[in-house]
Order: sequence, then C-alpha cells, then structure tokens
Amino acid sequence: MVKWFWQRSRPSGEKLALRARGDFGGATRVDFEELAPDIDTFLGQAAYLQLGYFETLSELIALTPELAQKESLSRAAGAALEKHEGLVAVIRERGDDPTTLMLPFREPLDAFRRATHGVRAQETMLSVHITAGMLDDFYLALASSYGDTGRRVARILQADDDRQAIVEIIGATIESDPEWKSLLAMWGRRLVGDTLLIARAALRPTELRVADEEKVEPVFTELMAAHSRRMDAMGLAA
Repeated sequence: MVKWFWQRSRPSGEKLALRARGDFGGATRVDFEELAPDIDTFLGQAAYLQLGYFETLSELIALTPELAQKESLSRAAGAALEKHEGLVAVIRERGDDPTTLMLPFREPLDAFRRATHGVRAQETMLSVHITAGMLDDFYLALASSYGDTGRRVARILQADDDRQAIVEIIGATIESDPEWKSLLAMWGRRLVGDTLLIARAALRPTELRVADEEKVEPVFTELMAAHSRRMDAMGLAA
C-alpha cells in the first residue's frame, strides 16, 4: 500500500478549531476502466450517495435561520433528490430492487457522512459541495464502463446540482469574518482523504500492482484538479 501522493500535513487552528478526526492515509490509486465494480455496486452506491446528500441538505435547511438561505439549500436538496430518483428509476427498469442494491452501502456511506459532518453548518455545507462534486466526477468516470446504462447514469449525474448558492453562502461567511477562511480551507483539505477512500472502496481489487498505480495516477490527478478549482472558486486554498 502507498500513501496518496497529494497528502499533506494538517495545520492546526486555535480559535475556530476543527474537531479531532482519524488519519485516513494509506489508500491506493486504481484504474477506473479495468477495475470498475459490477453494475449493481455502481448503481447502489451512486443512488445511496445522492440520498445521503438530500438528507444532509434537508438537515441544514432546518438548522438555517435565514429564509433566503433555506430556499437556496432547498433547491440543492431537490437536485440531489432528483438524481437519486433518476438512479432509482434506472435500477427498477433493470428489474432490480433499489433498497436491495443500496442496503449493503448504507453503513459505510452513513459513516462517511458522519465523518464529513462539520461542527458548524458552514463546514457541512462545504462538505456537501466538495464531496458531492468529487464523487459525481468519480462516478461519471466510471459510467463509461457500463454501456447504455452508464450513459444514462452520466446524464443524470450531469444535471444541474443547484449548489452555487452554497458557494455564495460560504463566500458571504468568509467576508463576514476572515477567520472563517483558514478554518474552511483546512476543513476542505481534510475532506479529500475521506472522499477518496469512498472512491477506492467502490472498486473491486484490494491489492494493486505498481503498473496499475502508475497507469491510473492521471485519473486521480484530474479529480484533485477539479477539487482545486472548486476550492479556488470560493477563495479557499486546496
């Protein structure tokens, strides 16, 4: 096993300190094309992830006092629910039961949501924006392995996610108090390891050859490049 080549040391804050978390180093890079999971795993995980984002955003709506922000978050929640329902429709049309396909992933993906749930609402908003963005990119990369079904899933995942309002809320938060900038930048960096472990767990093999490592590095590099662009758009260092 090797450490992710982009792993960095974690800085520590003093005032707005992040809660303690485990170290998720040591994951392995894999080839999407050759090592994609079976289609039931692909669909079950993708569908449950979108349901989880809907649930988290719904919780944020309840915790947010400002009406305008509630409305913005409701649009993002609705977009996640539409993606979930679209994926569920694909599963049913294949003759499978959505609950049966999603159930094996409930425990690990709920644990992922807990691990990326911040102490403050703004941290959790950032978690949704960053982790959903990275994992949508990941499942889009996987989709090409599944023929017509994969193309349909890609269209579902490429639909508008309505998360721009989250970017604006985070931007307003940073403007209100500069201390938020370093805290959220730190939190954004912390999310990467957790998210990449979810991506790694979706794939079949537990051991990889050195040749596999070298071959797939560009794919994960692009995931990180897209992550950096999302962070930059919010004025945060990736």
